[in-house]
Amino acid sequence: MDSYNSYQTYSQSPVPGNDNTPKKEKKKKGTFKKLLTGALIGLLFGIFAGCGFIAASYAGDRLFGLGLSDAFTQKAQIKEEADAEAYDDEEEQEAKAEKKAVGKDFALGNDKAPVTEGKGPDISTVQSIPTGEGVYDVSEVVKSVMPAVVSVSNSYTAEMQFFGQVYSQEAKSAGSGIIIGKSDTELLIATNDHVVESAEELAVVFTDDESAPAQVKGTDPDRDLAVIAVQLSDIGQDTIDSISIARLGDSDDLVVGEPVIAIGNALGYGQSVTTGVVSALNRPIAASTNESPYGDSEVSKFIQTDAAINPGNSGGALLNMQGEVIGINSNKIGGNAVEGMGYAIPISDAEPIIHKLMNRETKLKVDDEDRGYLGITGVSVEKEYSQVYGMPIGVYISSVNDGSAADKAGLVRGDVITKIDGQRVTTMDELKEEMQYYKVGEKVVLTVMQATPLGYEALDVEVVLGSVDDINS
Repeated sequence: MDSYNSYQTYSQSPVPGNDNTPKKEKKKKGTFKKLLTGALIGLLFGIFAGCGFIAASYAGDRLFGLGLSDAFTQKAQIKEEADAEAYDDEEEQEAKAEKKAVGKDFALGNDKAPVTEGKGPDISTVQSIPTGEGVYDVSEVVKSVMPAVVSVSNSYTAEMQFFGQVYSQEAKSAGSGIIIGKSDTELLIATNDHVVESAEELAVVFTDDESAPAQVKGTDPDRDLAVIAVQLSDIGQDTIDSISIARLGDSDDLVVGEPVIAIGNALGYGQSVTTGVVSALNRPIAASTNESPYGDSEVSKFIQTDAAINPGNSGGALLNMQGEVIGINSNKIGGNAVEGMGYAIPISDAEPIIHKLMNRETKLKVDDEDRGYLGITGVSVEKEYSQVYGMPIGVYISSVNDGSAADKAGLVRGDVITKIDGQRVTTMDELKEEMQYYKVGEKVVLTVMQATPLGYEALDVEVVLGSVDDINS
């Protein structure tokens, strides 16, 4: 029994090469072999992959001079630089938007510029800074230019008709002017012709409230322009030191929508400021002052603006944001027929006329005993009579005194005087006003329209003025 058991135990022990090995033992041995085989295959794959990676890197270096590791590094750098550039662009856009929001990126410039002494205000860049919705601070421009703008007071005699009777009374009107030059003896001021029309006395008030008498230098009724002069001897030194000469700009460079500033003696209350934009350019309007000798209206082109232009602003300055005069305001243009619109004479059109007028000899009124006379009786040719009878507007000579200056010059009844020394006259009052500046013995050139079978023809006649005794004799 024991021997048998012992045999059985021996026969079940493992013997190499014996097919009788137990199944559990064989299963463990197969799993180990599989693991070992997988490890060897993985090792071989890793070796081959590493060799392939090294070969690819070597090929990249040979072909492109760039290792793969470097390529990945450069790609990262490119992406980083692109992100930085995009960030900088974003910051720049934000900075520009911020500048625009505070008015620093305005089309006409920025920052402040000094005022050039003796040459008028030199505001070479924009002074406007937004202070609210659509509102700009123009105080620096106004501060620099205000001393170049004056108030003009005109004292004249107004005539009224009441039940067929003509009554006269003293009247005053207010306007503005722009200081455009200074000589050794006088200060020259540009304004509108209708501001000084029919003036018996003219006075100019400066920004320091000092007043001085003024004389007419020359007028151009066709363009509603005039130049008046103030003698420096009539102005205190403090006022001379405080005033400035306006700097003229170029109205041809204006664009619609450009901001502008109007300064003038609005309503006769003294200097005031309004702002707006250029609403339109080259606006054709037939001004009431631009009547030809035949009653036709002359059409001129003006700057239209929504800056308020009220009575008293006429003759004042329309400025750009550099403080340059780009127009001469005129309240008479458009009159009460418009609302929210004002007009100004473009300075590029006005400048040649102003230079011509300012170079004329200043007219000083002559004492009554020294005053020269024509020796005629005249009647104003009103517009309605001109249209009905086909007569030119001017002074119709109804009679000529024998032996008078007019008689000696060959003037006859029926002639119509339209100009005296190049200055147009449309009424007898205007002719009498002009005659206040001429002495006995002075020569004047009258432009008269004489009737012919073919109509009226213009003729220049030189007249040597006589005295009041020649009329009464």
